[in-house]
Amino acid sequence: MIWILLVALAACERKSDGTLRPSEESKEAKSLLQGIWIDAETDEVSFRAKGDTIFYPDSTSVPAYFCVVGDSLVLGTQHYAIVKQAPHLFWFQNQSGDIVKFRKSDDPNDALAFTHEQPKAMTMVSEVQKTDSVVMYGGERYHWYIAITPTRYPVTKTSYNDDGLEVENVYYDNTVYVSVYQGKEKLFSQNFKKQMFEQEVPVNFLEQAILGNMQFDTVDDQGFHFNATICVPDGAACYLVAVVFSFDGQLSLKLLEY
Repeated sequence: MIWILLVALAACERKSDGTLRPSEESKEAKSLLQGIWIDAETDEVSFRAKGDTIFYPDSTSVPAYFCVVGDSLVLGTQHYAIVKQAPHLFWFQNQSGDIVKFRKSDDPNDALAFTHEQPKAMTMVSEVQKTDSVVMYGGERYHWYIAITPTRYPVTKTSYNDDGLEVENVYYDNTVYVSVYQGKEKLFSQNFKKQMFEQEVPVNFLEQAILGNMQFDTVDDQGFHFNATICVPDGAACYLVAVVFSFDGQLSLKLLEY
């Protein structure tokens, strides 16, 4: 997997040759940040600054590009006000307004927290999940089938760690296959990816979400109704979209709830 470096705000942009704009960044402040930093309250390893990248001990968090502009640490899409900085001390104000305090590590063993070579992507479905059932309608017998399959399509979710720093975690998306048979005759089948729901789900939400589930709902004169769930991983935010196949195989989608 390719490591994804966060792109900071305009003040943290690189020049065409890949170097930072020297007039915009505090080289001294960045130099002071180099090393491994410990949370002053919990004594836990928090992050490591090396060059222009911050690494996290959490093996699921993506390394983040950073710079220091004026009195702010620029990380991801956030500016964090630096409250105090010295060779072995670093305080900043997180997005909640709390002052977070760090001290620089002098223990060589703390480097062992960063031995993982790349962040690990997480899966919400570890293996193919299959469901099927038989329904009756109009005196006819129908057999529906759903298969949820994990993929290697990465989805990057932005969140905040315990110190209030913006971090990115990588998850693998799913695809969903749906089919309906009448006897041995296949009435329709469709393989779904989350991009198929971009007319019903906002793009900025869809970028950080996965296609989590598909469930059969009912059958009526309009056709066969399924409900697709599109959620941000490990969060409560979800969109529920109705997926309807008519008896002649036409597909329609409609947002049910958020």
